[in-house]
Amino acid sequence: MRVLFVCLGNICRSPTAEGVFRRRLEARGLSHRVEVDSCGIASWHQGKAPDPRAVEAAAQRGFDLSTLRARQLNAEDFQAFDFLLAMDHDNLSAMREQAPEGMSAHMGLFLEFAGLPDKAVPDPYYGGEEGFEEVLDLVERAAEGLVEEIASRREACR
Repeated sequence: MRVLFVCLGNICRSPTAEGVFRRRLEARGLSHRVEVDSCGIASWHQGKAPDPRAVEAAAQRGFDLSTLRARQLNAEDFQAFDFLLAMDHDNLSAMREQAPEGMSAHMGLFLEFAGLPDKAVPDPYYGGEEGFEEVLDLVERAAEGLVEEIASRREACR
């Protein structure tokens, strides 16, 4: 199973989702069964570390984002991943425009796994530190829901 989190620049929301989700998988003993990555629609920040505010907020909750580096969504991602999860509607629209015909991966908003199918993870980039806390609150909730989904799929395949 492979999961890809997608936002605009891959320095705030999607690396936060990647770090939180990895930790949730480890806690459930599923990290060896699920590959996780993140990327951005835009190429502005390729190769850069996550925003220091995102790194700090995540670290305060025990999540390490320090080794992550931004990259851009590419054509191969649509075939390589089982889940392509956007942080907001604009990211999802951009993904749909780039997606090849006949793609079998699940493509949707990440917060659908938090029971919030139409809600977006707000971009905290231009705001204050409280925005990064809100992102973490939402991402933690959705990560737990996604872990449950993956765990139930594993059980169904047994």
